Amino acid sequence: MIRVRVVGVALDPAQQHVILLKPVDPSTAGDRVLPVWIGPQEAMSILVAIEGTGSPRPLAHDLMTAMLGELSASVDRVEITHLDEGTFHARVVLNTPAGPRTFDSRPSDAIALAARAEAPVLVADAVFDEAGVPDEAVELDGGAEEDRVEEFRRFLDDVDPEDFQG
Repeated sequence: MIRVRVVGVALDPAQQHVILLKPVDPSTAGDRVLPVWIGPQEAMSILVAIEGTGSPRPLAHDLMTAMLGELSASVDRVEITHLDEGTFHARVVLNTPAGPRTFDSRPSDAIALAARAEAPVLVADAVFDEAGVPDEAVELDGGAEEDRVEEFRRFLDDVDPEDFQG
C-alpha cells in the first residue's frame, strides 16, 4: 500500500470533479498522481475538511465523525483497494471498543472521513500501477488550485439547502 495525500480537486474537460492523490513518499510510486472522479458534493466536503473552512451546518461526513467519537471509535485508516471496470473501491478501517472493524466505502466518502479524522489514506500498489498518471498529465499548479478552492468557497457562500433535495 502507498500512503497518499490530497494535492487538489480539479475539474476535468467534461466538468467532472477529480480528486488528485499523490504519494507522500515519491519513491513509492515515482512522479505519478492518482486521479479519482467524485461527485460535486463529495468534492465540496473534502475541500471543506482540508481547508478547515467549516460549513454553516454539519455535512454528512462531519456527522459521521461526531458519531464515531460518541461511540468511542476512530478512523484508523482508509484504503483504496482495487479498481473494477473503471470504478474505484475503498474501505474504512475503524478502531472500536470491540476491536478493529472494516467497512466498504466509496473512495470519496472514505477520503472525506479521513480528512476530518486526520487518518492516513492508502492506495493499493496495483491501483496506482493501473490508474496512476504522470504528474505532467494533470495541472498541479498552486495558483490554479487556489482558484478552485476560491470557486468552492463561492459555492459554499451561495449554496441553498434546497439544492441538495432529491
